[in-house]
Amino acid sequence: MSPTSGPAQALGDALAAEYAAIWAYGVIGVHLTEAARSAARAAEAAHRSRRDALILQLSSGGGQVPADRAGYALPYPVTDRASALKLAVEIEERTAGHWRAALPHTTGADRNKALAALTDCALRATRWRRTAGVTPVTVPFPGRQA
Repeated sequence: MSPTSGPAQALGDALAAEYAAIWAYGVIGVHLTEAARSAARAAEAAHRSRRDALILQLSSGGGQVPADRAGYALPYPVTDRASALKLAVEIEERTAGHWRAALPHTTGADRNKALAALTDCALRATRWRRTAGVTPVTVPFPGRQA
């Protein structure tokens, strides 16, 4: 995102991240069982809800609504529980990063929504780290790229 990007571009970028998260949870869920699989379904539902709200918001404002892709490249093969949990953490961190990037470009209700989305992703990433046995389970600045 460029420094001159506006709220619509920032929210469009966040929407693209939500699309990717939804797609990734389809891959993640098949490698999990029981409580973790339920958590993956709930995470996917949360990302779908946020996606739907963004599509409505951007389209009603007359803005450009980024299209979803047919598929997304994974950063590594997801073949078992460990790699699925690793991807779940990474997806939440990446999505949080897009919402964090939207914060300086938004105000009012849009800023509140971006902050809520960032918080939601950070909490979910923490839960996935705990499930995976990763320490530390929290990061000091969620959404900040290292």
